[in-house]
Amino acid sequence: MLPRLPLVVAVGCLALPLPSSLWGQLADGGAEATRKQLRAVRINALPAPRLDGRLDDAAWAVAEFTADFTAKQPVEGAAPLGRTEAAFLYDDHALYIGARMLGARPGDVRALLTRRDQWGSSEVVVFALDSYLDRRTAYAFGVTAAGVRIDFFQPTDVEGSRDFGYEPVWDAKASVDSTGWVAELRIPFSQLRFNHRDVQVWGLNISRYVPARNEDLFWVMVPRTSTGWSSRFGNLVGIEGIRPSRRLELLPYAAGNATATGNRDPANPFDDGRNLSARMGGDLKMGLGPNLTVEATVNPDFGQVEADPAQVNLTAFETIFSERRPFFVEGHDLLDGGGKDYFYSRRIGAPPRGGASARFVDRPLNSTILGAAKLTGRLRSGLAIGALAAVTDAESARTYTPGAGSFGSVPVEPRTGYGVFRVRKQFGPNQSTGGLMLTGVNRGLAPGDPLAALATRDAYAAATDWNLRFSGGRYQLSAYTGWTLVRGDAAAITRLQRSSARYFQRPDATHVRFDSTRTALPGYVYGARFEKSGGRHWFWSLFAEVETPGHERNDLGRLQTADNFDTNVNLRYRENRPGPTFYNYSISGTVRNNWNTGWVKQVTGGSLDLSATLRNYVSFSLDLDLNARALSDRVTRGGPLMGTPANWRLDGRVGSNSRLTTVGELEGQYGRDELGGWNYEVSMEFSARPLGSVSFSVDPGYARSLEPRQYLTSRSAGRPETYGRRYIFGAVERSTLSADIRASYVMSPDLTLELYAQPFVSTGRYSRFGELGAARSRDLRLYGEGGSSIVRNADGSRTVTDGLDTFTLANPDFTVRSFRSNLVLRWEWRRGSTLYLVWQQNRGSSLALGDPVTPRDWWDAFTATGDNFLAVKLSYWLPVD
Repeated sequence: MLPRLPLVVAVGCLALPLPSSLWGQLADGGAEATRKQLRAVRINALPAPRLDGRLDDAAWAVAEFTADFTAKQPVEGAAPLGRTEAAFLYDDHALYIGARMLGARPGDVRALLTRRDQWGSSEVVVFALDSYLDRRTAYAFGVTAAGVRIDFFQPTDVEGSRDFGYEPVWDAKASVDSTGWVAELRIPFSQLRFNHRDVQVWGLNISRYVPARNEDLFWVMVPRTSTGWSSRFGNLVGIEGIRPSRRLELLPYAAGNATATGNRDPANPFDDGRNLSARMGGDLKMGLGPNLTVEATVNPDFGQVEADPAQVNLTAFETIFSERRPFFVEGHDLLDGGGKDYFYSRRIGAPPRGGASARFVDRPLNSTILGAAKLTGRLRSGLAIGALAAVTDAESARTYTPGAGSFGSVPVEPRTGYGVFRVRKQFGPNQSTGGLMLTGVNRGLAPGDPLAALATRDAYAAATDWNLRFSGGRYQLSAYTGWTLVRGDAAAITRLQRSSARYFQRPDATHVRFDSTRTALPGYVYGARFEKSGGRHWFWSLFAEVETPGHERNDLGRLQTADNFDTNVNLRYRENRPGPTFYNYSISGTVRNNWNTGWVKQVTGGSLDLSATLRNYVSFSLDLDLNARALSDRVTRGGPLMGTPANWRLDGRVGSNSRLTTVGELEGQYGRDELGGWNYEVSMEFSARPLGSVSFSVDPGYARSLEPRQYLTSRSAGRPETYGRRYIFGAVERSTLSADIRASYVMSPDLTLELYAQPFVSTGRYSRFGELGAARSRDLRLYGEGGSSIVRNADGSRTVTDGLDTFTLANPDFTVRSFRSNLVLRWEWRRGSTLYLVWQQNRGSSLALGDPVTPRDWWDAFTATGDNFLAVKLSYWLPVD
């Protein structure tokens, strides 16, 4: 049964009327006439520059260079210590950029080989182009002194907003001499997005970062006390007679892999010890007119080069991992919005949710993505558009029962269609925005399908958001609303009602009602924030949000808990002008509250945060977090309200100058609560570059904690004070030792060998078992006291006798050991075409023991049985002119 792809239709444009008195407060950050200008020169009879990082071609002799740069640090507004010159040329096909960077002292140019988009502590020059002239976004192209290419998209009007998922195909060269270095770039117009005009005017900024002397230089320097980035750019003028390209590109690929299973069972017919597979597919990118781009993929290779980190999750909520698949990473800013997480791309192709039972089961690790397509772009009117559609195949697990000699097949996931549509309209002289977002999911589930009890049939969401900016962006008023509706069999809606996001079955809940016959669940959310985000010293923000119990985003988005009313007030004092001791510092305080929509107070807390950077660029922070007693409707996992203790936590961090070739950071945390719980954690980050082409980093961490109220289970035969059920808890003492290890050898800017390894060990030992004494209490009736008894059995389980009721608690102690590693060779053998060779291993073991972690546990993780994965992938970029 084919699913229906959600159909999204948008009619008209967003129009947000504002009173004339407010329009009068919208400042542009400087009149258009005062903006800097730099002219790009068209190459006519002269040949195009030969890209070699020399700037000795005849075309550069007619270019108009600018040397008007200003320092932002170490001293804001100071003259540069070394001269910087930059110029632009163009022809019908490409934009050429040349720059000369002179050093203050001979030999102070730091040129370190790194992989693409990672410049580390190398000197780099970056050219940011607002090619849509929307004064909000920019495409940035840079090159280091070692010739490493840097590119990223800046989706918001903030200097530090950088989306490295943007992967255009372009080229750059650099050369170093005794006076400094030279950069030369060629950016095809086919890799830029811009409006169709006879005369182009683009926003422009140029920045040069010189880590060797902690100097940042800008063509347009935005003061530290001011807001905005793209909105303050100068103008690149002189580009005429070019037209947006059709941008038709093909990227076919071929890939193969093998998996060697550790501790293989010879009787398993689904594992031959090699598990070879091969596949082919391809991507297509095509321009629709001058402003929109369609990307489509057939039989996509959505594998991740780097494995997700190991974790032990004792909560009722899912673990969220970041997205690393290129198709979903690139352009994701045009698909995000609505004020909440309505689109979490890892839902597409996620592991199947159904189960299968047999001696041997071959269960798919992920749902197969049959195809996906997306449409992105920005129109001349200031309307940004993003749309995505994807279909995943129905999946089945293969089973084999040796005694019967029979094979079977069990459906574990239905065929599913996904749709996302997002528009955002920019308006007003200060780049305010308004947006609309629609999402939909449809699963091919027939009535009575066993999978219909596990997943909803349809899930829809609609959201709007606004961001109104006043007084040059110094003040912002943002708001959002969202509505969701999920439909399915009564069993699927029952699962949602009973899930950790809402727990409608709570026996003492008065504002929600559990209904096992429901076949639909609607909900909504709305929130607003008013803040002062610009100025020299004082900043503040006010925030409030209401989310109803039925709000549900987990089919295509992310939601941990619904049923919330949140408020947050923050006040911050900042000093950004260097003084005799501090380069900058800030102090902030926050007060936060949370109720559910039945007005049960769940959080009353606050924090005080101090951060500072010294004149030698050593930075540190100290954060104190306090929480008062409250009630929780989540701790008993569907049971009555339970009290939570007052607690506090202190976090500290100190870090070295991040622009050095050897960098370190030390972090610590300590906290306690009134029930005797405690936790402490120490972690470190250390990175070094012993050679210009070799780097490594290690981030070890050690944590110990005692959680006096860790939920275990519930059972019947409870006391009237807890509505006839027992809600059983234990005190768990945990210890975790882990490290992230990375090493890189860069043979050239296009050829890298990278290693990632993560040893991880976590243990937990339980004691002081008991049950909630009464609803709304934070105290337990401990087993072994008050006439009850508890006996530890040989297998670690406990037998509890309380009155006439005797029951057994399974051994909850654990030791989890894991060692995950990746070795990746990446070679961009032709611009846009890449060869990957990957070796990945995953070793691990688990025991029902809870002894504290020791260094020997790491060795046990290294030597544990595991799987080895080998893969090769070759892609070939084909531009179609």
